[in-house]
Amino acid sequence: MQTKSREIRLASRPDGFPAPENYELAEVTHVEPGPGEVLVRNTVMSVEPYMRGRMNDTKSYVPPFALGACMQGGAVGFVVASNDPALPEGTWVQSMHGWREYALGKATEFQAIDTSLAPASAYLGVLGVPGLTAWAGLKHVGEMKPTDVVFISSAAGAVGAIAGQLVKLGGATAIGSAGGAEKVRYLTEKLGYDAAFDHKGGDIAAKLAKAAPGGIDLYFDNVGGEQLEAALGALKPFGRVAACGMISGYNDEMPGPRNMLQIVGKRLRIQGFIVVDYMKRIPEFLADVGPYLRSGKLVAPETYFEGIDTAPEAFDKLLRGGAHVGKILVRLAPEGTKP
Repeated sequence: MQTKSREIRLASRPDGFPAPENYELAEVTHVEPGPGEVLVRNTVMSVEPYMRGRMNDTKSYVPPFALGACMQGGAVGFVVASNDPALPEGTWVQSMHGWREYALGKATEFQAIDTSLAPASAYLGVLGVPGLTAWAGLKHVGEMKPTDVVFISSAAGAVGAIAGQLVKLGGATAIGSAGGAEKVRYLTEKLGYDAAFDHKGGDIAAKLAKAAPGGIDLYFDNVGGEQLEAALGALKPFGRVAACGMISGYNDEMPGPRNMLQIVGKRLRIQGFIVVDYMKRIPEFLADVGPYLRSGKLVAPETYFEGIDTAPEAFDKLLRGGAHVGKILVRLAPEGTKP
């Protein structure tokens, strides 16, 4: 049996925001799985901010994408052909073999998932990297307490949407920033944020001060730049920063905060973190978050793009921001596709 599949390859390295010419849509043909291998029909793939760094030929905590090769990222799907008893045909799995419609690889490169707990796509969002990032950043990095006032930037995004809800479920106060009035309303009316503001239009420090007049105890940073500067000014003595990402500087040079001296005077603690450091805590994470998801106390917003050819557009929307909320996903198979 031969299976035709389309995939997105990195054609050239971008300068600034990725452009269409940086990608190539290619067709490949997969043969039957060899010993210990499986062939998986990907149904949904994820786009993540860290992927922008992998498009550069620079040293980082993950190697860069190779020119002319299929890009990589999170995906879920089901096994359509198996040569390994550990993953029989029909098994739902997640992997890092995204950016392609079908994935052929060693069975050990795929992990079985429980679709009775949540839809498969949840393992790319609330039960995947974004959810684990939000949980670890608040609980283990930020050491959140019920008395805390927590400010989260990019609060309507994949990580921020989960983080804000976990703040509220933990008894703390959630303050969020987002781009546009519609997203701001979504934060307060749908996700339960105590206060939110539009980061567009300048004077972020004044907007944060109005939302949190008594200051903040913890800042969950997804953006960096001006919002980090505003947070340093609003943090109380001995405040904490869980530095998850700084997407405002991924495509252009990002100016650093001008008030770094606040770190000394306020005795602030700033800790960067990478989600891979917390993979061993996934059972603890699922034990904490799973009950909230099953009970409906935790919602997982998703925004979909349709078809492998829309993956570059989805990634661009993620980097530039827009009207989307929650996790941006690309559907690679028609909705409702089953083993």
